[in-house]
Amino acid sequence: MKNKNQYFIGDMSRMCNISKKALRYYDQINLIPSHRDGCNNYRFYTDESVLAVPVIKYYKQMGFTLEEMKEFIEGNNTNVFKTIQHSFQAKIEELGKNQEEIHRKYVSVKDWHELIIEAETVIDNDIREVAIKFIEPSDILFQDQVFENDLKSSIINLQFTRYVEDLKNEITGPVIINYSSVQDRIDRKDQEIKILQKTIMPCPEENQYRFGGKMMLSCYHIGSHDNLHETYLKIEKWASENRYQLSNESFERYVTDYWTTSNTSKFVTEILIEASRREVAP
Repeated sequence: MKNKNQYFIGDMSRMCNISKKALRYYDQINLIPSHRDGCNNYRFYTDESVLAVPVIKYYKQMGFTLEEMKEFIEGNNTNVFKTIQHSFQAKIEELGKNQEEIHRKYVSVKDWHELIIEAETVIDNDIREVAIKFIEPSDILFQDQVFENDLKSSIINLQFTRYVEDLKNEITGPVIINYSSVQDRIDRKDQEIKILQKTIMPCPEENQYRFGGKMMLSCYHIGSHDNLHETYLKIEKWASENRYQLSNESFERYVTDYWTTSNTSKFVTEILIEASRREVAP
């Protein structure tokens, strides 16, 4: 320290927790100007300089540029409050858009992460048993299509992608395909289907499908889609043995698939079929 209330750049850097490089740049643009000693031309700062740092850090926290900070602090504009108000309003709108974009990314990554954890759990524990469970209801985007026995192009679905883009929306979570006929699915025949997937933003009611809200038989299929029919037959056998009546339609929920990996041994598909207890004859 040189004299009382005069600080060398190193002192200023330590006191304010700010790099010397930043201080030199702030000096260069006259945001925190330094002073020069008349005798040795050493740069020094004053208490006023020290107190400017927290203000600058606060403006930086809010995302304002150095030029904007300088304009606020100098306050030379005759309508200084109007200028600040205009800048703050613009910043609020900018941050609102950024927040929305970050939220979309967060939801997408979070949902995908949960699918990876689910798939890993299923594979590590070799979960392949049939179970009856209640599926929580949800309203999700749907599109009617015709399944032509090409599962990859149905899951990575260009037609559905364009449909989502036309609605100015984005998708998240697993692709779900609603097959209108369990038997045709087992026999690998073409049939009418619904492509279902959750969207980031709400979609119009006419584009929504109510998925779940009922008891369903569930069974995970691990591995290639080529032998999915075997899991269907397992479900049918379990339902018969436990006196359950199955719906004619099914849902395949692709936990991990072509979107995640080309290694088909790591594919995890959950097959869901609505089920109800059969009446037992007296």
